[in-house]
Amino acid sequence: MAQHAVYFPDAFLTQMREIMPSTLCFDDFLAACQRPLRRSIRVNTLKISVSAFLELTAPYGWSLTPVPWCEEGFWIERDDEESLPLGSTAEHLSGLFYIQEASSMLPVAALFADGNTPERVMDVAAAPGSKTTQIAARMHNQGAILANEFSASRVKVLHANISRCGISNVALTHFDGRVFGAALPEAFDAILLDAPCSGEGVVRKDPDALKNWSIESNLDIAATQRELLESAFHALRPGGTLVYSTCTLNRDENEAVCLWLKETWPDAVEFLPLDDLFPEAKRALTPEGFLHVFPQIYDCEGFFVARLRKTQAIPALPTPKYKVGNFPFTPVKSREAAQITQAANASGLQWDENLRLWQRDKEIWLFPAAIEGLIGKVRFSRLGLKLAETHNKGFRWQHEAVIALANPEHKNAFELSQQDAEEWYRGRDVYPQTSPATDDVLVTFQHQPIGLAKRIGSRLKNSYPRELVRDGKLFSGNA
Repeated sequence: MAQHAVYFPDAFLTQMREIMPSTLCFDDFLAACQRPLRRSIRVNTLKISVSAFLELTAPYGWSLTPVPWCEEGFWIERDDEESLPLGSTAEHLSGLFYIQEASSMLPVAALFADGNTPERVMDVAAAPGSKTTQIAARMHNQGAILANEFSASRVKVLHANISRCGISNVALTHFDGRVFGAALPEAFDAILLDAPCSGEGVVRKDPDALKNWSIESNLDIAATQRELLESAFHALRPGGTLVYSTCTLNRDENEAVCLWLKETWPDAVEFLPLDDLFPEAKRALTPEGFLHVFPQIYDCEGFFVARLRKTQAIPALPTPKYKVGNFPFTPVKSREAAQITQAANASGLQWDENLRLWQRDKEIWLFPAAIEGLIGKVRFSRLGLKLAETHNKGFRWQHEAVIALANPEHKNAFELSQQDAEEWYRGRDVYPQTSPATDDVLVTFQHQPIGLAKRIGSRLKNSYPRELVRDGKLFSGNA
């Protein structure tokens, strides 16, 4: 692979020389930073098993190398990268995989290590959604995830990725992560804080990542990280697990932040070792039991991961003064709920008791039951799945609910040809060679639900959401 010119400030190189373990070679570090990053993907096991995905994509000649710490993760090499971007493949459009940097799969692996099965999880800084969607897959869409994102513009991207992957157990919030310790004390079994950082580990993706780098700036960032970590620690229940991670390399934003928490609550913080997380994890292990991943160790982005347990309760923070506002939804009464469920089932939409029906005016939603305890304590941007809008003729099922809940074995399911599926993603009506048997059609491709259509004569009327419509080259070239 060709090198690319990375900008390194002298003070950064001095600092890295000082902190790099003697087992690692500094020249290897510099060389690794200047190699372009290997692409990697994570199979979305909510939609397809790893073995079925490998079988489905085998004809494409993709070279897939397993990521050691994530059994659904693969480094990918493709010959047709120039002609067909990975994001335009059929498998990406229908949510079968997520394009995710390999080292960013580490924090979620750590969160679920040693058989941890949390019921309610918070992802404090969630956009664009790689880790939220990975957590949801590990939870099999059960329980609930509160996914928070401080940046308003990125909440939309986060929601789009959650929808594409068919996830139903997420509640989105849009706050400064420092509010949660006071607002939701001891509310979560597990918390991921993938903290905003100076990004020293991402130079392989962005050669200019260090253009504005300074030690002073890193120390400022570390002060914010301590506040975020303290808040998250308050929001964690005693016995719960917290993973703190960054994509940076200096100790100020990594080890020092975690050690500060331990000094602040020595009796409540227990660091959990990560040496058994995967074979060869010891190569990145620090004396404290954290993983400090320099880019040359596993040929990926630089990363830091710490896992800790809250061993006892700590004094609560003062109750916050903000108003949550009225919650505009009410639970659907049981008789009406039975009618809605029956109508949904007739269209191929099915769910279990993890999701409950709520309504607001003419909208019907499904909320994860495990989040109900937080209603009234925090304001949600978006909660669960929008299932339907009611109108005088019945229900208008929503696209995100179809992607998450539709059963491709249903009698209304109709499998499109590759060419027709491409037309569907372009937002055009489809004229299949054989006509479906029903007027209400659950459209599938590669046996995955991709939308609902009305049959009008020989035409299937496209209902694919306008904001998702794609142009440019799509997937029919890759088979």
